[in-house]
Amino acid sequence: MGAEARLKELNLDLPAPPRPMANYVTAARSGNLLFLSGHGPVRDGRVIYQGKVGRDLTIEQGREAARVTGLNLLATTRAALGSLDRVRRVVKVLGMVQCADDFTDHPAVINGFSDLMVEVFGDAGRHARSAVGMGSLPFGIAVEVEMILEVSGSATRAQAARRRTPTRRAGGPQRSPLRRRR
Repeated sequence: MGAEARLKELNLDLPAPPRPMANYVTAARSGNLLFLSGHGPVRDGRVIYQGKVGRDLTIEQGREAARVTGLNLLATTRAALGSLDRVRRVVKVLGMVQCADDFTDHPAVINGFSDLMVEVFGDAGRHARSAVGMGSLPFGIAVEVEMILEVSGSATRAQAARRRTPTRRAGGPQRSPLRRRR
């Protein structure tokens, strides 16, 4: 069963993919790897889990923040690839937890994300991972996760078209400024 069918079976609806909050892209592809920027627990443009785990939030609330973050990453993945069925495997994850100074249970929080990946992708969702604590995260979000995916198929049509279509300037074909006309 593919990832799209699993989403339906799990009765999971993906949100609209979050937009970048600064000068970056949410996903960048290189060869058969898709790199996803850090995402957080945002829904409809609003942070829904804010504060430090172990002080303002419980571990269970942190886990839920990580799960919501995972849904956002899946939404961005679908937008970048057209279908989650193009994901071969989740390769590497960095999970960051904004937490109290004495908090040490970062893996339990990020398991909210990791468990979701296994639910959706099966064994292909098991990944290498780092789970670390942070003194602060952007906008006060409780959790931020970035990931690297191995994907199948060629780049999106738009990316492929950009590579195939040479840039033209007025008056004829584009010439390299390093080449002189002879």
